[in-house]
Amino acid sequence: MVDVPTISAVIAATGVVVGFAIAILQLRHLVRTRQDMVKTRQADLLMRLYSTWGSEDLQKAATEVINLEFKDYNDFSKKYGKRWETPTHIAVFKVGWFFNGIGVLLHSKLADIGLIDRLFGYMVIWLWEKMKPIVEGTREQFNQPKSLEWFEYLYNELKKREQRGVKSG
Repeated sequence: MVDVPTISAVIAATGVVVGFAIAILQLRHLVRTRQDMVKTRQADLLMRLYSTWGSEDLQKAATEVINLEFKDYNDFSKKYGKRWETPTHIAVFKVGWFFNGIGVLLHSKLADIGLIDRLFGYMVIWLWEKMKPIVEGTREQFNQPKSLEWFEYLYNELKKREQRGVKSG
């Protein structure tokens, strides 16, 4: 025969197990909710940046950069000058600073590379490859080895992704 203290102990043990199971389920739900919130914030941030990227100002700057014709930094300097307040130089650095910021977000894990790739991917690659000689030349000319380093980082991360077989946006 089962006495009252034994039944009471079984009920108490069952309550602890059920309470523990409920706590685990709530914790899992909380983690998923937090992950969803982080993804939503990242998506919101990138969509706002994408909207900025679509602005007339940045599109004109990107178009100007894409249309530049030069062989190397010396050729660029001869054709477009060495003064950094010219419209051409301003366009180069508007584009560079924009993507430098996205590189910082990626490096800081505040943006998802997949979403960056789908929104900006081929433009990052195209523009960095166009701008690389200019950036490297200005780094040397002004002794600024870290100039636009996060744009370069972004480019390298997207190229690694591409080499793994993931197509750029």
